[in-house]
Amino acid sequence: MQTVSTAAELTAAIDEERDLPGCAGLKVAFVPTMGALHDGHLSLVRQAREYADLVVVSIFVNPLQFGAGEDFDKYPRTLEADAAVLEAAGADVLFAPTVDVVYPDGVEAANAAAAARPALQSGAVGKTFEGAARPGHFDGMLTVVARLFELVNPDFAVFGAKDAQQLFLIKRMAATEFPDLHIIEAPIVRETSGLAMSSRNRYLDAAALEVAGQLSKALNVGKAAAETLGAKPSLAVNAARARLEGVPEAKLDYLALVDPSSFELIDDSFTGRALMLIAAVVGNTRLIDNLTIDFQEPFA
Repeated sequence: MQTVSTAAELTAAIDEERDLPGCAGLKVAFVPTMGALHDGHLSLVRQAREYADLVVVSIFVNPLQFGAGEDFDKYPRTLEADAAVLEAAGADVLFAPTVDVVYPDGVEAANAAAAARPALQSGAVGKTFEGAARPGHFDGMLTVVARLFELVNPDFAVFGAKDAQQLFLIKRMAATEFPDLHIIEAPIVRETSGLAMSSRNRYLDAAALEVAGQLSKALNVGKAAAETLGAKPSLAVNAARARLEGVPEAKLDYLALVDPSSFELIDDSFTGRALMLIAAVVGNTRLIDNLTIDFQEPFA
């Protein structure tokens, strides 16, 4: 695995592979991350390998994604350990740029340039759910993802399904800005407790981890209410919410059902596949998760 930190080094590393005999049509898959890697990230690398000849992984802690009260400087940076696990997982190139490489004209200039590109604005969807809790987060995320796409120029990009709202916005942006790029959705990887793997889980002690595992259990209660008992959407939400009422240590922010094609809330007339979203704070750590649920009439 090559580790590079500049745009020129990145281009050279990719071109070097393309120049090998028989590699003129080489396909590149890209996995963008902020580091602090876990098995969920590594599953993205393995899935990327299924689609492409060359797998590029980036590690970049994006300052534009951090709002007021979110400490950019305290985000865990474990580059040496991350590089080791990426190489073992089969990544070919690790791109670990500094801020000035990603935003050569500065962060403020990058913000201004993004504001002039409507596809890089998260819009109404970006102000709901996680966007309501973290104002400006999704605009910053779209800005850096678009910039990384420009630098890597991949054929495929792989993102985890856990960050469902992020994935929806990236797919929408890429359809306009990068129409030839295929966005691959990788399934959520879970701990044995059902807890979705996340870099944030490292902040949880043993007791908090047990509490955090209740989030996925609540989602599964909602799914069972709909798919086994035939509950309509509002009753499925109520069932999931009731599962958490006995867990006061999990401070619920939202529990909702959305149409995955629009990320808009659904009502009881909805049939088909929906996405149940949950966010809660356990200790001082904000956790998110989601689960697909199929609603079919007649409802019970």
